[in-house]
Amino acid sequence: MNAQEQERLFALRQLNLLDTPSSESFDRITRMASQLFDLPIAAVSLTDENRQWFKSRVGVDHWEIPREKAPCAAVCASSKILVIPDLLTSACYQNSHLARSGIRFYAGAPLVTREGHTLGAMCVLGTQPREVSEQEQTTLRDLAAMVMAQIELQHAFGRVDPLTGLSNRNQFDEDLQDMARDQPSHRRAALFTEVLDASELSALHRTMGPAFLDEMARVAARCLQQAIGPAEKLYHLGGYQFVHLVNQTSDSELLAEALRLRQALLTLETTLTVPVLVYPTIGIAPFCLGEVATADILRSAYAACLDARQAGEGAGLYSSSLDASYQRHFILFGDIGRALENDQEFYLVFQPRISLASGECLGAEALLRWHHPTLGEVSPGEFIPLIENTPMAEPLTQWVLRH
Repeated sequence: MNAQEQERLFALRQLNLLDTPSSESFDRITRMASQLFDLPIAAVSLTDENRQWFKSRVGVDHWEIPREKAPCAAVCASSKILVIPDLLTSACYQNSHLARSGIRFYAGAPLVTREGHTLGAMCVLGTQPREVSEQEQTTLRDLAAMVMAQIELQHAFGRVDPLTGLSNRNQFDEDLQDMARDQPSHRRAALFTEVLDASELSALHRTMGPAFLDEMARVAARCLQQAIGPAEKLYHLGGYQFVHLVNQTSDSELLAEALRLRQALLTLETTLTVPVLVYPTIGIAPFCLGEVATADILRSAYAACLDARQAGEGAGLYSSSLDASYQRHFILFGDIGRALENDQEFYLVFQPRISLASGECLGAEALLRWHHPTLGEVSPGEFIPLIENTPMAEPLTQWVLRH
């Protein structure tokens, strides 16, 4: 493989397009190509090292064909439009995979980046011989330009993290929507990786500086991507937080995979220019495609990561019961201010203090109670610890004294 081809393949893979789910933003262009040319087959074909992979396709069920004797590979090599009126009369393509599958006509226009790398072709195909007019060639070039504009838009604006080159949370959300459309109810698991404890970042920022932290994020991204392998897509959520998806297996297998990845990340301590103690933690959240919102998937996986870190474990599975407890505490804390204002929820009961010698009531202890409108009676043993070290403690004390 020559240096130019190596550079082209690197540029292609940096775009994170290969082996990703179908996307409506590309599919609408492919459908338009099929309709404009009145042909049954159209595709956005990307030229990988040994195959032509279809980011979008109409009229075919398979996702890839061999690169050898594929017309799209010739388009990629020449960076020029290619028209083959009849594959069976072409000495080069009459024994190709396409010809053997019944394709007679091919036309493809190159997909070229701003840097001059040809990624593949926007192509249309038919089962009957056909000619192409100059106007149709112009249309095919325009469709290829539309595909490249979409690729650049996806890569440059709001889909790729500029620091690590990985897809970001917006792309994660879009990919989940595409997966849910193609594989509804398929069981997956999100692995949320936090390389550094958030509480340590401030000290590192002050002592090492932002440039060191940026480099550490890039090294962590490369290390984690290498550990999960090229078949899985890694997303950078910000800071030192990453997420990727795997097929849902047993709890023990998921934990074993998470601990394997954690072990790989521990090598960061020796690969960095300045050794820094890292304590990566991974949270696992199983889910069904299309049944859980992206925000809830990430929240559940992050909750599992926090629970594991607090427990001193390297990895942990999402616990619905533990999460329900945190959610309840969050609701209670958020509702205390409203309860103090409406005088309908907090109330006092009194515990008398009686002299055993005389039987006389010497006083009373005021005890605070809370009747929450949806959660019912809430013990002070639950809500007082939530607010005793917060600004809400003083107004609650004043409420008790007034009443």
